[in-house]
Amino acid sequence: MKLKEVKQHLAELDSLIFNLPDGESVPEHFHVTEVGLVKRNFIDCGGTIRNEKAVNFQLWTAEDVDHRLEPSKLKNIILLSEEKLGISEDLEVEVEYQGNTIGKYHLDFADGKFILQTTLTDCLAKDSCGIPQNEMPKKKPKMKLSELQAKTQACSPNSGCC
Repeated sequence: MKLKEVKQHLAELDSLIFNLPDGESVPEHFHVTEVGLVKRNFIDCGGTIRNEKAVNFQLWTAEDVDHRLEPSKLKNIILLSEEKLGISEDLEVEVEYQGNTIGKYHLDFADGKFILQTTLTDCLAKDSCGIPQNEMPKKKPKMKLSELQAKTQACSPNSGCC
């Protein structure tokens, strides 16, 4: 999801909810401790130099369970970050959140909630690395949790669907 979309969603929300990929919610007393401009310059295994830029949010959960970050407050934090960090492009947003280790997630939005989506490593130079075309991973279809739940609810024990 791009930063512009995040700001548009924030303008329409009364409360902030972030869901983890497993459907669990980030505790509602989370903080956004950082908004950053991340620049990554690297060379892939095929020798191609690559440059990436993204906006990064870091979510953190503290012990102050009475804390609630309002959508308008997060939007103001983003606007200040754009000004102070010189973010003028509509960049992809990535999110860091502490689990067993710091996880890095893509961001989506559905049913009034921000959804953290898992990220994967990949070889960016498969043709240069000699990886046969048939061994290249296939992209998994994207499904919204709400669609999956709707399909599950339509399946009763006697319907023969499972």
